[in-house]
Formats: sequence, structure tokens, C-alpha cells
Amino acid sequence: MDKIKILWADDEIDLLKPQLMFLQNKGYEVITVSNGYDAIEELEKDPEMDVIFLDESMPGISGLETLAKIKEKNGAIPVVMITKNEAEHVMEEAIGSQIADYLIKPVNPNQILLTLKKIIDNKRLVREKTSSDYQIDFRQISLDINSGPDFKEWAEIYKKIINWELKLDSSQTTQMMEIIAMQKSEANNEFSKFIVKKYPKWIKSPDEDTPIMSNNLMRAKVFPHVQETVPTIMLLLDNFRYDQWKVIEPIITELFKVEEEDIFCSILPTSTQYSRNSIFSGLMPIDIQKRFPKMWVQDHEEGGKNQFEAEFLDDQVKRTFRKPVKTEYIKVTNVAVAKQIQDNVLNYLNNDLTVIVYNFIDMMSHARTEMEVLKELASDETAYRSLTRSWFLHSPIWAALQKAAEHKIKLIVTTDHGTIRVKTPSKMVGDRDTTTNLRYKVGRNIQYDAKDVLEFRNPDEAGLPKPNVSSTFIFAKEDIYFLYPNNYNYYNNYYRNTFQHGGISLEEMICPVIRMSSR
Repeated sequence: MDKIKILWADDEIDLLKPQLMFLQNKGYEVITVSNGYDAIEELEKDPEMDVIFLDESMPGISGLETLAKIKEKNGAIPVVMITKNEAEHVMEEAIGSQIADYLIKPVNPNQILLTLKKIIDNKRLVREKTSSDYQIDFRQISLDINSGPDFKEWAEIYKKIINWELKLDSSQTTQMMEIIAMQKSEANNEFSKFIVKKYPKWIKSPDEDTPIMSNNLMRAKVFPHVQETVPTIMLLLDNFRYDQWKVIEPIITELFKVEEEDIFCSILPTSTQYSRNSIFSGLMPIDIQKRFPKMWVQDHEEGGKNQFEAEFLDDQVKRTFRKPVKTEYIKVTNVAVAKQIQDNVLNYLNNDLTVIVYNFIDMMSHARTEMEVLKELASDETAYRSLTRSWFLHSPIWAALQKAAEHKIKLIVTTDHGTIRVKTPSKMVGDRDTTTNLRYKVGRNIQYDAKDVLEFRNPDEAGLPKPNVSSTFIFAKEDIYFLYPNNYNYYNNYYRNTFQHGGISLEEMICPVIRMSSR
């Protein structure tokens, strides 16, 4: 391994011999100069310096002036400012110029070594510590996965896995990322078994162990916080997962204080027509069809499947509240509407409850080319999260929330369902009325591998309407996606590693719901 190269500029360099010898004995290569001009010249000769120690007070040009010139030439090189001057304005100017550290004279060798460890070895040390901590927790998570957890315990397992994914992401621990991916796969395998066993009971005879599901999300997590004196904004981001919430949380909590971070369970199918309609109506799909027969469109029928969310919401509000609640519903499906929200957000504060449905996957990827763009830009979970963060930071909805945060409001952020990156194809056959979704199918004459699915030959048992008397619903487990035998290899390559929804997985079913208030 090459020696770490340090450039040290100080007009009293001769007085620093003990420190220089200490560093050389530790294996560092130190190049010394006595002024800023020589420091810049040395850096031009060797731009591959690993770190620069820079005295703030030198003849000729000052340390701050030298720092500015160094940053012009190489903005990424770490610079440590060393000074006798503790004046606040000097510190602020140096920190504002993005120094890596700041030391006050006299500096002892251990201070210097600690600074070098922080700068040079920081990533390695973080990576090693993170890997070590995860290895310790790995066994406990595996025990938890196989301990017969209930839904709340599954949510905690999932959160733990996601938190480790995020830590390993930031420390760039590639080998550990492979291990956690295997552990998440194991968790999804066991979670699928759990859902196969429990889901029919939750629908048929819910009890105290039944989680909050799409059909009672509003009553449990939104309506209790709708107050006349404080307006409530509910932001529903479609296809939004818990890990995506965690990457935008640091942005949003600059202006909003988290009062409760919770989860709910998306109903099956984990798709917009079913889960989102269920959220806004407060009903299971079979009951939506009964109550609004003209508004429910079956999968195989023409027409928009989510045209009546506003009507469903209005109906649920009237059923729930004894007195009138001023409610407004806005659906964002393109950039023009998104910008209108940015312009109009202060008007929404006149409502008791404003619901904003934001099709952020469409916003992020320009709707029609959704799958192709996401496959290219978000080839794995790390890239998907990064894309989410970047999108949110520059989105009209964040600009709107920044305006709203200047006033006293409640903000509830949630989703309709999540998505999973699919990797395992499963062959199936169906007639022309069979649905096209890759993670669930409904049809009369479908053939499939029973081990890959949760099936409902009687859709009533899943709270789902029957398109036909003999309709069957099937839901893909884990990371499976359905393919027809025709052009199998082509579609297998086309859809592998894309983000899909509709089936059974931790990522699709365990959904975030976060309540906040403006700071």
C-alpha cells in the first residue's frame, strides 16, 4: 500500500520536528513548505496529495488565501487549518471554505494522528465497525425471522433490515450488502408463509392481532388528527416504501417534527386500483363494488380504475364525522399540476383536511417510459433510494411543503403500497381476459405453479369482487414475477430486476405512515 502523503505548510516548520518525526515513524510521507506560495507550487507538482496541513498565519499570503487557491485547483483535497488565532470570524471563514478539520496551536502528535484517522481512515473505520456491528446483529435478526413473529414484529424485523441496508449503503460495504440481501430474501420467504396463513383470517374475522389495513387507515391514522384549529395535509406518495421514507426523512424533518412513525398493511393486491380505492373509501374492494356499483371497474374492463377517489373520500368523511369537515382532494399526475400545488398550497390551509395524491413514480420517470427509465436509473435498491432522495429534494411538492411549514399544520405522509425488485420468473398461462400485472393475476382459466402463489379461488375470502363466477386471484410471493410461455426469454430479460407491485412481500405490504407537525 502506498504511503499517505501529507503537505504541511507552516512558517515555523522547524519547530515542528517532533510532530514530523512522529508522523514519519507512523508511516506517513510528509512534504514541508514554509509559505502559501510554496504550498501551491508543491501541489501543482504533485496534485495527488492525500491531505494538507495549513498554518493560518504565514508571511506572503495568509492561510485563508492559500486555502482558497488550493480549493480552486482541487476542491476535493482535505485541508486541516492550524492556527494560534481563535477569533470566531477566522474559524467561520475557514469552516465556510470547507476545511476538513481545525486545530489550535500548539498541536500535539496525538491530535494530528486523530485528525488523520478521521480524514484518511474514516471510511475504512466506519466500514469495518458497521460490518462488525451487523455481523453481531445478523444472528439476532435470523432468530427473530424464525421465531413465528406477528405482524408488528415483522414490521420491526423489516425496519431493522432496512436500517442496516442504509448503514451499509453509506459505508459502501459491498460484501455485507450481499449478505443482507440474502437475509432479506430469507425474511420475505418466511413473511410470505405468514401472509398465506394469516391474511384470510384478517379479512374474514379481524381481531386485536389484525394490523391496520388499507380500508381502516384513514379512521386509524388520519381522521383522529383532523382538528378545526390546525389544518391537516395528507400526502400520499404512490409506490412509496419504508426505505424511501428513511432517505427523505432528514430533508423533511428540517421543517417538520415527527410525532409518530408507524406502519400499516396494504391489502392484496398491492396495486393502486385496490389499495388506494380501499384507503379513500374505508372499505374492502368487494364492499366498494356493492356500495358504488357504477364506480367500480373490473381489471379486464376498459376505463380508469381510480377515477372516483375524491367521491370515495367524501363518502367516508361523511360516514365518519358528525359535523361537516372541509375537505379537498388533489391528484398530481403531471408536472403542471404539481406546480399548481406549489402555487396554491397556502389556500389549502383553509381546509380542515387536504389530501394530495402524488404519483411520484410517474413524476420521477415521465409516466409512459416508467419501467425503462427506472430500470436504467435504479438498477438496485441503493440507486432507487438515491433517485428518490434527489427527486424529492427538487420536486414541486417539497417546495410546497416548505411554504406550508411556515404555518401551523399537521402533515401525514403515507402511501398506497410499496414495490419489490423482481428476480425470479414463474410460468403461468391465462386467457385473454387475464390481468397483465406481473405480481398478481385474476382470471377464469389460469394455470400456475401453486408453490409460487397465494391463491383465492373464492375472491370473497380476500374481500375482492368477482369479475366472473369462476374467477381466481393469485398473488406472487417473495420476488417472483409471472411470465407467459410465449417469448419467455425476451420478457424474462426485460422484466428481471425491475420494480413491480401487486404481490406479497415486506416491501409491498409493510407501508409507512408518518404524522408530523411544523416546527
